[in-house]
Amino acid sequence: MIGGARQPREDGPPPVPPSHQGCAIRSVRLQLPAHRGELRDRHEDGHHLHHLVWRLGPGVRVCSSAVLGGGIGPRAWIINAQVPGGYPRLDPDRHLAEIAASEGLTGPGAGLMTAADVAAYTTGHDGGVTATVTTGLGVRGWAAAPDVDCLPHRPGTVNIVLTLPAALSDAALVNAVATATEAKVQALLDAGLDCSGTPTDAVCVAAPEPGPDGGEPFAGPRSTWGARIARAVHTAVLAGARPARDLS
Repeated sequence: MIGGARQPREDGPPPVPPSHQGCAIRSVRLQLPAHRGELRDRHEDGHHLHHLVWRLGPGVRVCSSAVLGGGIGPRAWIINAQVPGGYPRLDPDRHLAEIAASEGLTGPGAGLMTAADVAAYTTGHDGGVTATVTTGLGVRGWAAAPDVDCLPHRPGTVNIVLTLPAALSDAALVNAVATATEAKVQALLDAGLDCSGTPTDAVCVAAPEPGPDGGEPFAGPRSTWGARIARAVHTAVLAGARPARDLS
């Protein structure tokens, strides 16, 4: 299936009482193909939440704008975690690290956060590229907007995680993030939404470490891998954005 949504489970373990010593989590694996990440089910401070986990292993690096593990470098895992609306914590990086620890993840990783329903993730596939997207568009708008007072962090975001089998140079990794963002905006417009995204959208691109050749030099939308990235992201974002439009 090129793109689609999965609904959260109605059953699950009983809620875990709030903890003042970090993140109280009880997690259950829900089987999914590895290239989409694993959908995990947890109870945290009385909330039934989900997160997606990619266990990348050695030899993979990530270019990311994520709140945890952003930048370019080797990463062993990625997490995209759902949090409650009105998220009260001021340390999202530490919170994500707690969730990662509960999954037994070690080494450097990248963590994204959203108030959107992570279980309703959507995917797009093209030529070996997989885009997995969670779509939260409750606080959407245009990137170039009049000055406004700085708003507190609100994690209702469009989060994009890309995995591909080709090594990319540093420049191509950055280019891949730009290409994914262009494709996201195209999909939002094709869905009939008057926005370029939300103030806190994030992107992660995971690809093998480059060898002596330095990796693919380009990932713009007319390059081989950039075109695949664009089509995969467009498919996934469009599938997630259409329900948001219908609820508007």
